[in-house]
Amino acid sequence: MTDHVPHSSPHPSHGFFRDKTHILPARVYYEDTDFSGVVYHGAFVKFLERGRTEYLRALGVHHKEMLAMDEPIAFTIQRLDIEYLRPARIDNALEIRTVFYKSKGARLRADQSVWLDDQELVRAHVTAACINLEGRVRRMPKFVADAVAPQVIPEDPPWA
Repeated sequence: MTDHVPHSSPHPSHGFFRDKTHILPARVYYEDTDFSGVVYHGAFVKFLERGRTEYLRALGVHHKEMLAMDEPIAFTIQRLDIEYLRPARIDNALEIRTVFYKSKGARLRADQSVWLDDQELVRAHVTAACINLEGRVRRMPKFVADAVAPQVIPEDPPWA
């Protein structure tokens, strides 16, 4: 008798959309925790970064394409307000939820949260800005703005 191993994609998931909210499943690994098995506060920032990146990837926007432009462009974080509500622990299966709001010029604004089942663990407000490789602010490329437009909330975020 042979063991049956289900076929799976060699590519990690870029999550999915529920209405205008992008959801990225994530697992807490040992490397994400402190000595007590609780997620270290800085690891949540990495989870949020992955959420924003995979939101864009799900819409066909890849950082490498932005870096390959005639004038390479990248996102930098201009503002990050984060509130830690509850702890996460090793082996927890989390959801990183991301909602983008109306963008203009160089800025992209998001509300993000990390959930364990029906409990919100972390809440964050993020403003990212497009910059060139010299650190100068640049307008968001049209292909990025066009890709994101159908998914964004058309108003300013309540915290703006």
